[in-house]
Amino acid sequence: MILGLPRGGVVVGAPIAAELSCPLDIIVVRKLGAPGRSELGIGAIAEHGVRVLNDDLIGYLRVSEKYVAEVTERERIELERRVQRYRRGKPEIDLRGRIAIVVDDGLATGFTARAAVLAARERGAREVVLAVPVGAQDTVMALGDLADRVVALSVPKDFQAVGFWYRNFTQTSDKDVLNALSAGGDPSPLND
Repeated sequence: MILGLPRGGVVVGAPIAAELSCPLDIIVVRKLGAPGRSELGIGAIAEHGVRVLNDDLIGYLRVSEKYVAEVTERERIELERRVQRYRRGKPEIDLRGRIAIVVDDGLATGFTARAAVLAARERGAREVVLAVPVGAQDTVMALGDLADRVVALSVPKDFQAVGFWYRNFTQTSDKDVLNALSAGGDPSPLND
C-alpha cells in the first residue's frame, strides 16, 4: 500500500504504486510553522489526531503554548479540508496487517514524515516503510528509529533543502494530487 503525503508525496508515490501494482492512498499531514516564519516547522500534525513537536526548536524560539495550540487548530482545519477534497467522501484504505510505504518528495527536518509514519501505525499498518527521493543525512538516520525501514535514493552531505535537488520544484496543486490519485485506481485523469 502506497501512502503519499499531499501534495508532493502523492505525485512521487503514484508511479511507485503503478510499478508495484498496489493501491495509492493519502496520509494527510500539515507542518506547524513557527511564529512569523511559517516555513520553519516547529512540528506537524496528521490524521488520527497525531501531533509531533520539535520541543528543542520550540524552546529555542520561545514559542508559547498558546501559539502552538492556535497553529495546531488552524492547520487541523486545513488538514480536514484536504482530507475531504482528496478522498471525495471515500473511506481511507484499511491498513491493518499491511505494509504501508509512506512516500514524500523529500526529507528536511522530517517532522511531517514522522507524523505520517505515526498515523500509518495508528491506522494499523503491520510495517511502515518511509520512501523519499532525497533526504538530509541526520533526518534519514533519525527516522530509521521510527519507521521499520527508510529508503532514500540520495542522502547528500550538503543537503540544504529538498527543492535544491529537483530540476523543477514548483508547487504541486490540488488538481495534480487528484489526478495522481485518480490514476492510481482509474486510468482516466480528472478534469476539474
